[in-house]
Amino acid sequence: MKEITYTITDPEGIHARPAGVLVKEAAKFTSKVIIAKDGKEVDAKRILGLIGLGVKCGQEIVLKTEGEDEDAAIEALGKFLEENL
Repeated sequence: MKEITYTITDPEGIHARPAGVLVKEAAKFTSKVIIAKDGKEVDAKRILGLIGLGVKCGQEIVLKTEGEDEDAAIEALGKFLEENL
């Protein structure tokens, strides 16, 4: 399992548009992709779970990947977070 912590810098937090793109990016990988905030974990391949976390600007999330392509997934999704959120 790979894991990174990221602080959201988008003024609107994780909202519908970037959440939708993040879901599509996560779906490219066979690994399990989890986003956690304040002890609550959701499948990053499901938009309702992602939006349901209610992540605001300045809050920390933990991105976790587990599976055969976990290294590629954590690298690509970590880069996505830095560039978009």
